[in-house]
Amino acid sequence: MPAVAAMDLPAGIKRGSVTRRVVPAGGLRCVPQPGFEGDVAAFLLPPEAAPVTIEATTGRAMVLAPGDLFLGAPGYRESTRWVVGSVPDGGLQPGSDYWILADCGIVGTLLGDSPREKGHLAQVRFLGTVQDATGETLTLRRFALPPPEGPQQQAPVFLVVGTASEVGKTTAALSVLRALRRSGRQRVLALKATGTSSLTELHSYLDYGAAPCLDSVDFGLPTTYPSDRAAIEGHFATVLAWCLAQPADALLIECGGDILGANVPAFLQALVAARPDTKVVLVAADTLAALGAKSVLAGMGLAPMVLTGPCTDTPTIQARTQRLCGIPAINMAKGASLEAAFAPSP
Repeated sequence: MPAVAAMDLPAGIKRGSVTRRVVPAGGLRCVPQPGFEGDVAAFLLPPEAAPVTIEATTGRAMVLAPGDLFLGAPGYRESTRWVVGSVPDGGLQPGSDYWILADCGIVGTLLGDSPREKGHLAQVRFLGTVQDATGETLTLRRFALPPPEGPQQQAPVFLVVGTASEVGKTTAALSVLRALRRSGRQRVLALKATGTSSLTELHSYLDYGAAPCLDSVDFGLPTTYPSDRAAIEGHFATVLAWCLAQPADALLIECGGDILGANVPAFLQALVAARPDTKVVLVAADTLAALGAKSVLAGMGLAPMVLTGPCTDTPTIQARTQRLCGIPAINMAKGASLEAAFAPSP
């Protein structure tokens, strides 16, 4: 393991979007000590490595050139489609090599990945955690949103969940957002409650008029993995309390991943406790997945009001899905009108 020395970090150091809320005050220093989940950490892409692409704090795709230093954070990922990785017991060790697990700049031990092409997946060297001029280690929690103030508002809640990652949840959520705004709900708060942080996805919500647009990083966690993590219920309770206390005409929530992973069951339990009248949009890969997800959601106290996704891609599967599930099936990717479904009650 190569020896690593403390060093001052350049003012213009590249940063993965997982550090987007971190406001460096200057005088940042890398200290060779173990890095744990959510610590702001410095990494080196080795000079002999090939270039890789990660998401910058602006949301743009940013190239890491061989020999570049950048800031990211140790974290977990359990994607069913992309990458699985973790933070080892004892944390990341200075001088050791780890893997970029997500393009937002989460780094950890690689446990496995899919055959899909990934522009971010590369080994990088962990140099240490980042301290400010006072010697305090920077963490995502330090820059999280403050505790909620005031009572819950009565804005209706719309939830988009799916049977898998990459099944069209964000596409469906944007269709719901457009319908909400066209129906007169101008102030829509958007929350990606679970999964891996993605500033690109949040910018999609911003483009269609939602604000604020939030995910786990805004509440101090790089992701909501690993599954069954300790104290996740308290985290979700805080997230929901903050969102429900904001003045808004609607709260739109997307759960990243699938219904069974990323601690989605724990989030849904908290959501049902806080807002049992939540309106649910289920995005399913096919009819069988829609049937299974409908049953799982029923066990959680939730009933989908509409189905969408690949289970509605052709007239054949759309009719089959609607007939067998007994729920309206609409293909939102084709621009089906949702205004009637999401219009405010008189």
